[in-house]
Amino acid sequence: MAPPEQDALAVREQLFHERIREWIICALLFVSLYILCHFIITHFKKHTDFTAAHDDEDAAVNRIALGLCTFTLAVALGAVLLLPFSIITNEVLLSFPRSYYIQWLNGSLVHGLWNLVFLFSNLSLVFLMPFAYFFTESEGFVGSKKGIRARVLETSVVLLLLTLLLLGMVWVAFAMVGNAAASRQSLH
Repeated sequence: MAPPEQDALAVREQLFHERIREWIICALLFVSLYILCHFIITHFKKHTDFTAAHDDEDAAVNRIALGLCTFTLAVALGAVLLLPFSIITNEVLLSFPRSYYIQWLNGSLVHGLWNLVFLFSNLSLVFLMPFAYFFTESEGFVGSKKGIRARVLETSVVLLLLTLLLLGMVWVAFAMVGNAAASRQSLH
């Protein structure tokens, strides 16, 4: 291999290792936050009658809702801790700019954490928390077989209808507030 090809290969390998290192660090941070949040929620959660062995379906629904709520709390805790983490990271990098042991702590890692927190916080706020609420309240459609699948179907339909309702309300509000003649005409 020619030296320029070896240099290109070395750069690609270094970028690959940096990306894998960032994903491993992000995964470890989130798993540790998830475990902490699971302990927090289970500590304060009231034990209900649904956890009894006689009703496996309700217990499974509660476990799924607990997992969704734990995920959302972990994302929220990550969002709260992200600013202090960014500040501390910046100070450590300014204090030890050439340290081999601090090389994993870089701007790309912090930027990736910010992107993941914003993505998962929007996902949690718009989809996961309403799904968890409607999922615990659902029983399945009348005439359908009872089970988790029926509850998921009912919850999905309710979320779809709620989304359509909210989009319609936003469209009407935008048409009323907008000064354009086309928006007023589309309202009529």
